[in-house]
Amino acid sequence: MFDFLEGYDVLGAFWMTVKLTALSALGSLVLGTLLAAMRVSPVPLMRGFGTAYVNIVRNIPLTVIIVFASLGLADIFGVTMGAPDNFDVLGFRLAVLGLVGYHAAFVCEALRSGINTVPPGQAEAARAIGLSFSQVLRLIVLPQAFRAVIGPLANVLIALTKNTTVAAAIGVAEAAYLMKEMIENEAQTLAIGAVFAFGFVVLTLPTGLILGWLSKRLAVKR
Repeated sequence: MFDFLEGYDVLGAFWMTVKLTALSALGSLVLGTLLAAMRVSPVPLMRGFGTAYVNIVRNIPLTVIIVFASLGLADIFGVTMGAPDNFDVLGFRLAVLGLVGYHAAFVCEALRSGINTVPPGQAEAARAIGLSFSQVLRLIVLPQAFRAVIGPLANVLIALTKNTTVAAAIGVAEAAYLMKEMIENEAQTLAIGAVFAFGFVVLTLPTGLILGWLSKRLAVKR
């Protein structure tokens, strides 16, 4: 029944998807947190940069960002990401860079909504005892904000997992890239599509269930 899978590294392709997702999620969380801090910063220049970044990046299609990372950064500006002679490694790192840059904007907005749930009186009390803005953010605001937005961050992570398929546009051998190759070579289009759809369900469904449970478990009681 599944003879058409012989000769194709389906598990390897999905492992590439998992690596893209994990590294991009980590990078997006770090950059998104920095952008969220900028969005609520008392410094106008930082607030302006954070606002401009989020509003611009969210309105650019991910495919455009990924292709720009390949054609623009690599081909025009000569960015090698530490892999000048290895096309596969370079494509993978550029794809991670594009995914991080894009999804950090959504992480930022999710975190900013969580920051807005923290009562202003807590920040004012922290400043009254002499804590700086960064200390207030790190010790008081962000811990509560993260607990409040586990659900929205789970949605961003699920979207990121599915959006890794765009990396096929620059030759990254993840699941969608292999699916396209198999459809071109085999006569089992529906079966191939079902196999890869099931694979993405296996990746995303447990993520949503686990993080949804964590969201309820760690919710801040007000």
